[in-house]
Amino acid sequence: MTATALIADDEPLLRERLALHLARLWPELKIVAEARNGREAIELFDEHQPAVVFLDVHMPGLTGIDAARAIGRRAQIVFVTAFEQYAVQAFEHGAVDYLVKPFDEARLADTVQRLRARSEPPPALDGLLDRLAGELASRRPARQHLQWIKASVGNALRLIATDEVVYLKSDEKYTLVAWAGGEALIRKPIRELADELDPERFVQVHRSVIVNLRHVAQVVRQGNETADVHLKGRPEVLPVSRSYLGLFRQM
Repeated sequence: MTATALIADDEPLLRERLALHLARLWPELKIVAEARNGREAIELFDEHQPAVVFLDVHMPGLTGIDAARAIGRRAQIVFVTAFEQYAVQAFEHGAVDYLVKPFDEARLADTVQRLRARSEPPPALDGLLDRLAGELASRRPARQHLQWIKASVGNALRLIATDEVVYLKSDEKYTLVAWAGGEALIRKPIRELADELDPERFVQVHRSVIVNLRHVAQVVRQGNETADVHLKGRPEVLPVSRSYLGLFRQM
């Protein structure tokens, strides 16, 4: 069986460099996809189901830590980071391996050797990911998240405070914004909104749905590794896909 891998990093040159080195060191490995952030990593993993995932710890929007939560034990994970302390903890607590930027081919060769030799299932990383998330939050600079969404309602331009938004849903080229006062379509794609909204309040539960946690009444698990989000005072039921269930459980 051909080994497959996904590379997730917001730096295009690093993705290219890592892919080139892997082609020399592990010719049988097929890079099935490359992701620019954690959200894309989750979606592309769900689509391609690679055996190995190279995850940059620091990425915009959903981080590599968020993506690792969603992937769980379905793949071998290699963390890529510019900070040595992250790497040491990941390695000591059972992650397959780590790469510190800028990495060299000799170090990557060691990683490849360990990956090829490993036959046991991927380790559980929940405890490690909690610790890494705490460290990442302490290092992350303060960021101004999206406060208002501009939407056309009839002939008027409406400024919708993000606090009032209940959920957002992708509708082909548009995004449906549902808030306490009604609904509106905007031209901004949900992928861009996912990176601009406050991740402490807004959670992506499906590739086409983002929900405000303040408006969630309960999450009901289904038997097929999915779930339904029930909202406070609203009849809509929003889907949680398998790819986002693990991430949502941690919020």
